[in-house]
Amino acid sequence: MSQAAISELAPGVLQLAGELDYLSAPALREQGARLIGASQGGVCVIDCASVAKSSSVGLSLLLAFMRDASAAGKSLSVRGLPEDMREIAGVCGLLEVLPLEA
Repeated sequence: MSQAAISELAPGVLQLAGELDYLSAPALREQGARLIGASQGGVCVIDCASVAKSSSVGLSLLLAFMRDASAAGKSLSVRGLPEDMREIAGVCGLLEVLPLEA
């Protein structure tokens, strides 16, 4: 089974870590939605620097988290996107869609 987690590092900062694939995604999706909804303040940051490996499922999770934040009336940004995720996002035309921090 894949080892992956999402947790709150600091208020409004969620850390996505481990291997993001079809095995880990359902639990991460549920936990992430809950954490975003419970987060205080109007801004959420998803920190991806600890993602060890990701398929396109990782990008799907980020898009779902964007929808969750929007539904909760919050803005969301993504930081530390690993190179493999960045490459997939580029091929899929998502670099313009994802709210990436510089």
